[in-house]
Amino acid sequence: MLLYLHGFASGPGSTKAQFFCRRLAERGVSLAVPDLAPDFTTMTITSQLAIVEPLLASEPAVLFGSSLGGYIATLAAARRPEQVRGLILLAPAFAFAARWEARIGPSTLARWRATGTAPVFHYGRGREEPLGIGLLDDARRYPDAPDSRCPTLVFAGRHDDAVPLDVIEQWTSGRPGCELVIFDDGHELMTSLESMWERTASFLRACAVLDA
Repeated sequence: MLLYLHGFASGPGSTKAQFFCRRLAERGVSLAVPDLAPDFTTMTITSQLAIVEPLLASEPAVLFGSSLGGYIATLAAARRPEQVRGLILLAPAFAFAARWEARIGPSTLARWRATGTAPVFHYGRGREEPLGIGLLDDARRYPDAPDSRCPTLVFAGRHDDAVPLDVIEQWTSGRPGCELVIFDDGHELMTSLESMWERTASFLRACAVLDA
C-alpha cells in the first residue's frame, strides 16, 4: 500500500499529491491520499495520526509525506515500525512546534491562546479558516525528530524558508538507510517534481513496489 500524507493547510487535491498519483497510475499502482484535516479548526498531530494509523493496520505501507505530512509520516513509522516499509519525505516539518512558536513570537502566541483560534489561509480550500490553539499544545507532546528506522528518501530545498535545510540535514545525518536529495528549490519543491519522481521510482523499485 502507498499513502500520501499532505501538508499543513493543504488537502488530497494538492499539486504534489496529484502529480505522484498520476505517475504511479501510469504504472498501474494506486496512491491513497487521505484527508488529514476534515475539521481544520480542531486538527492536531494526534487527530492526524488517528486517521493514518488505522490505514496501516490492513497491510504494510510506504508513506509519502509533504511538510507537516512528512513529520506525521515519520511519527507513524516510529510508532508502527512493523507496518511502515519505507518513507518518502518532501521537506519534512521536523521540530514543528518549536519552529512555529519561534516564527510567530510571544505576542502573537498570547493572542492565539487568548482567543482560542487564529485565522489561517487554507490553500486546499482557497480561504481563511480558524485554527485552534490545540494544534500547538498537542504538538508539544511529540518529539521534534521522530526516530524512525525504515529505508527513507528525503527531498529538501536549498532555499526553503519554512523548514530550514539544516533541520532536515541534522535529522538525516548518520541515519542508516536514509538518503537526502537537495534541490535548488524552495519549500514547495514545485520545480523539482520530475527529478523527484525519478528518484522516487528508483526507491519504490528497491522497496519492491514498482517493477524493475
